[in-house]
Amino acid sequence: MASSVPASLLGMLDEPFLQRAFLAGIAVALLAGVVGYLVVLRAQVFAADALSHTAFTGALGALAVGLDARVGLFAATIGTGVLLGVLGPRGRADDVVIGTVFAWILGLGVLALSIYTSGAAAASNGGAGVSVLFGSVFGLSQGAARLTAVVALVLVVVVLAITRPLIFSSIDPAVAAARGLPVTGLGVLFLALLGATAAEATQAVGALLLLGLLAAPAGAAHRWTSSPFAGVALSAALAVGCMVVGLTASYAMPTLPPSFTVIATAALVYGLSFLVPGSPSRPARQPHAGGEGSLP
Repeated sequence: MASSVPASLLGMLDEPFLQRAFLAGIAVALLAGVVGYLVVLRAQVFAADALSHTAFTGALGALAVGLDARVGLFAATIGTGVLLGVLGPRGRADDVVIGTVFAWILGLGVLALSIYTSGAAAASNGGAGVSVLFGSVFGLSQGAARLTAVVALVLVVVVLAITRPLIFSSIDPAVAAARGLPVTGLGVLFLALLGATAAEATQAVGALLLLGLLAAPAGAAHRWTSSPFAGVALSAALAVGCMVVGLTASYAMPTLPPSFTVIATAALVYGLSFLVPGSPSRPARQPHAGGEGSLP
């Protein structure tokens, strides 16, 4: 029995469902790692949490009216991300704004769940709500896996294109604004991209668990390096590693759902960051003009 598990792992990529899971999962993890580091750097984890619940509300709202869940996912999360950015100073909503929107979104989610479970859509697609909550990366079709991967990679390119000015505006927004950077516009755009990331990650790990994929690898990277650009790369590598290890573990132990194994691996990595020393912590967010504030 002990030798059968390694033997099965050697041939696991012959399984079409696992090929699709790795294709979509690795792309989503790469996106989550890149965006997640910027979320941690900008202290916007609470916003990411709010958008994860927005994903649940949007997907159920779409299902309740007979639309594809992905339509609701992206429309709700991107729209809410933009709303949070517009309501907050310099594109960064404070806790009061986020908490208020969070509660409103949860209320809409309860309404959408009630409509969905009492309607005909639930009878014909009863597992959709569970998939939204906990993800269904092993159940993706070939077309869905390819689309998820393409969208995730496009979002990675967009995020990387604004990473340098976004880091500058995150570390010292006053100096960035004085140098002509559109700090508010960058903040709103980033929250819209965070919303799209939440929609993407929901398909892999579910709305309830996606915050772990965004925050845990990024939190570990933040502790292990003081360089923002190295941190982005390390966070992306850790997130991809967590996805690969998590999917492999779930395949080897079929009783464990992939969402659990992926997030458990991410949590373990973050826990290790407290045991394995890294670089000294980053200085305060407003350094002297000649320090990190002079990134451009």
